[in-house]
This record gives sequence, C-alpha cells and structure tokens, in this order.
Amino acid sequence: MTNILWNSLGLFLIVCLGYLTKRFNILSKADGSTLSMIIINITLPGAIIVNLAKLDIASNLLLLIVTGVVMNIVMIGFGAFFSKKQQTVERELLMYSASGYNIGNFALPFLQSFLPQAIPALSIFDIGNSIMLAGGSTVMIEAVSGSSKEIPSIFQIGKRLARSVPFLCYLIMLFLRSFSIEIPMRLVTMIQPIANANTFLSMFMIGLFLELRLPRSDIVLVVRTLAVKYIFGGVIALFVALLPLPSIIKMVLCLVSLGPLTTFGVVNSVQAGARPEVVGFTSSISFLVSLPLMTAILLLVL
Repeated sequence: MTNILWNSLGLFLIVCLGYLTKRFNILSKADGSTLSMIIINITLPGAIIVNLAKLDIASNLLLLIVTGVVMNIVMIGFGAFFSKKQQTVERELLMYSASGYNIGNFALPFLQSFLPQAIPALSIFDIGNSIMLAGGSTVMIEAVSGSSKEIPSIFQIGKRLARSVPFLCYLIMLFLRSFSIEIPMRLVTMIQPIANANTFLSMFMIGLFLELRLPRSDIVLVVRTLAVKYIFGGVIALFVALLPLPSIIKMVLCLVSLGPLTTFGVVNSVQAGARPEVVGFTSSISFLVSLPLMTAILLLVL
C-alpha cells in the first residue's frame, strides 16, 4: 500500500513539474504538442512492443476488443440521455467527454508504474477503443445530436487507424503472438529504455497541458459533464467488479472506467463548437480527478 501511494505521488509530482515549467515560462504549451508527437510515435509504440513481446493470446483477451467498443457505446448512451434538454453543442461536449478511454497518454503509463502485467489486457482493450475514437464515436454522436456535419465513412475511419502508429503496433504484435512468433530478446532489450521513458513523458505532457482558469459562468457545464463521466464510469466499474472475470481483466476495466478525457474527445468537442477554454479546463480537471480515483482502486484491490 505504501509503495502505491508513493508511486502515485511520484506521478503527480511529474505532472506538477510539467505545469510549473509552463507557469515559469521554461517551456510552453506548444512544447506539449511536440512531446505528444514523441509519445504517440516513439515511446508509446515502444511500450506496446515491450509489454506484448511475451503475450499469450487467449479468447477472453480477444473479447476485450469487443468490450472496448461496447463500453464506448454505453457511455455515449448515458451522455445522450442526460443531455436531452441541452443545446446541440453541449450535448456533443457531454457525449464526447463521457465516452472514450484515455489509454496511451494516461492508463498505460499509469499501469507501467503500478501493474505492468496488466498492460497486455489493456492493450487489447485499446484496439476496440481506438476504433471508436478514430470515428465510430463521431458517427454515433452526430447521429444522436442531429448535427449536419459530414459523418466519417468506414474508409475514413480505417484511414485514420492506418495512420496511428500505436494501433498498427497493436495489430502487428497481436498477429505475431497469435502465431507464437517471438521478437528477439536483444531487440526487446534495445527498445526497453524507450518504453521506460513513456511514463515520465506522458505525465510531464499532462502538466504542460493543464489549464486551471475558467469563468464562473461555465462551472455548471463542467461539473455536469464530469459528473456524468465519473458517476456512470463508477457504475460500469462496479458492474465489472461483480462479473466472474479474471482479476487482471477486472482491474483493467475498472481503472479505465475512471480515466480522464481523451485527446480525441477534446479535439472533437472543439470541432463541434464547444469553447476551447471550457474543454481544456474540463480535460485538466479530469486528469486531477482520475489519478487519485485510480490509485484508490489499486489500494482497495492490491
């Protein structure tokens, strides 16, 4: 228990360091975008390769792909139901914020620090989650809200996924391990330092992107959005905890249910017309809420 607390405080310290370097003009928010490109294209793929190098494919793991899709759909449904009386822009903000699971920039580096043996299950879940983030969620949300923007086709969704380096790494590693093809350990050893850098860079980037200023008039919207996300994320986590599933899969699904907003959710909400400062503030608060919540789950279970 003590190790978990100190580890969690260490992650929070990294976030604070990122935020302080921005506040004191050592780095800027633009540097966070550069870090994001490094993470998505280099350190995150490295972490995926290292953690899936010895993966044993089982049928219950493959079901996590479907679970990643279904959990997104469920959260979109909750968001749609509790925003029926809101304007279109606010409805889409709530649905984008409630759905989607932030794996690459939060859950994966978080579990790298606490529970690395859970990363294979998390990675398989993220395949289904990525399909929704790449366009599946947009199709559903725009259909529910009735907005007239162009809905992405299956081809466009596939094109987005094909340009995603982490998604391609998932598929390649899944293919190799399905046929029990092993990556040479010398190569894994070479990639290990790159994978190890993922946690620090991800948490530091979160600090650079933190926005903690918002007009009081928008507080109600932020509170409503986060309430739907975390209350019903908690409901899903409780439901999962009661299912007869392997403990490691329960842990992964419970943790991601209480994770922060996704980058895709932020971008899509702004494109839908939500004000960037509201979306940025909501996203920032979600990171600060998720870190202690996910730590609490680990303390209760481990």
